[in-house]
Amino acid sequence: MTEQLLSVAMVTLGCTRNEVDSEELAGRLQAGGFRLVSDPSEADTVVVNTCGFVEQAKKDSVDTLLEAADLKESGKAQAVVAVGCMAERYGKELADSLPEADAVLGFDDYPDIASKLRAIVAGETHHAHTPADRRLLLPISPVERDASTISVPGMGAEVTGMVGGTIKDFSAVRARLDDAPWAPLKLASGCDRRCTFCAIPSFRGSFVSRRPSDVLHEAQWLAAQGVKELFLVSENSTSYGKDLGDIRLLESLLPELAAVDGIERVRVSYLQPAETRPGLIQAIATTPGVTPYFDLSFQHASNAVLRRMKRFGDPESFLKLLDQVRELAPEAGVRSNVIVGFPGETEADLEILCDFLEAARLDVTGVFGYSDEEGTEAAGFADKLDDDEVAARTAHVSALVEELTAQRAEDRIGETVDVLVEEIEDGEVVGRAAHQGPEVDGMTTLVGAVEGVRRGDIVRAVVTASEGVDLTAEV
Repeated sequence: MTEQLLSVAMVTLGCTRNEVDSEELAGRLQAGGFRLVSDPSEADTVVVNTCGFVEQAKKDSVDTLLEAADLKESGKAQAVVAVGCMAERYGKELADSLPEADAVLGFDDYPDIASKLRAIVAGETHHAHTPADRRLLLPISPVERDASTISVPGMGAEVTGMVGGTIKDFSAVRARLDDAPWAPLKLASGCDRRCTFCAIPSFRGSFVSRRPSDVLHEAQWLAAQGVKELFLVSENSTSYGKDLGDIRLLESLLPELAAVDGIERVRVSYLQPAETRPGLIQAIATTPGVTPYFDLSFQHASNAVLRRMKRFGDPESFLKLLDQVRELAPEAGVRSNVIVGFPGETEADLEILCDFLEAARLDVTGVFGYSDEEGTEAAGFADKLDDDEVAARTAHVSALVEELTAQRAEDRIGETVDVLVEEIEDGEVVGRAAHQGPEVDGMTTLVGAVEGVRRGDIVRAVVTASEGVDLTAEV
């Protein structure tokens, strides 16, 4: 009689980088004898990939772990395990405060995740790690990267089964958890910047680029799975290649990725404005198959606030950067994030930010009210605004951004757009134009001659209406 495989469900919170981690863990679990299921209530084991970025994300992660733990009573779950950024960041502290989770696994547990999970189901006690600042750990060297199997903390497997420089079976490294026509593709892990508000480098570690050949191999594998759009992700894509000796490596990699058979478009995420060089702008704006899409993390516009953040820039340099982008690609999509109410932010600083946002004509802007993040330099700053003032300023900027992005969407009426079809339901066809990034930048509804259109098609249409950041376009 054949032994029935244990089933496992992956539950992912947080950013697209976490989505890649989940698919890498799923690939390892599947290769290690687990059966993947999508519904946690039908799984023998539930693995929750947590987010540890800000307080709300941490709360959501704990709530999700508690909900999964309830399935041990109401479902068939035998074990619930926490992985991901929050698990790495807090380790033993999280395990002690959340006994409902059967184990808390850190990044170093990823290479052996299948055997560890099987042992946990069997009742073995896993002793959670005591977190260490991963910036102090030695990054993997280029020489070590030539090994047959490589794991970078927080990045998962680099390569499995290398023979003569080709990958025999990438499914041992990654398993798709959905059939979306786009997929995130990780360029690197970690960050070398020391922004005073950000704790990510402490638990993601220093910046480590993946080898271009590994990125290209994974792109080919994703194309074979039916992926049409690659979404390149990292903590700082402008740094890609610097640890490999070539800071311009992304410029040469983009045409190769765009040329992969089956890939229709390539999109780059998270560009650091101060590091966004003219050659990279040109590569993103003009390379056939690469979407002219610029995810520029401005964070603020006041030079005084940016200096306290240990970032660089001012309205003039940022607007000049946007002018360079639009000179090469007038219809380029631009998104950003800003932090409001940072310690020491004056009303004049806030006005500088608002004036910049009005001049910048961004397609999407995420607005975040400042809150202390433990372990960061900014948490120790003295001149903090009270919570009510931060909330009021955040509401003010959010309302302004809502108006400005709606105007920007309206400006696109009459434009011809190429829409990647993502959903077809009850005759409604919905997708994303080139200026709309996955999940966060709005959608485009197609009308007109949509008969025969299939999920994954790229359809040319003319924008006829807008609502907020969403568009309607006629085929």
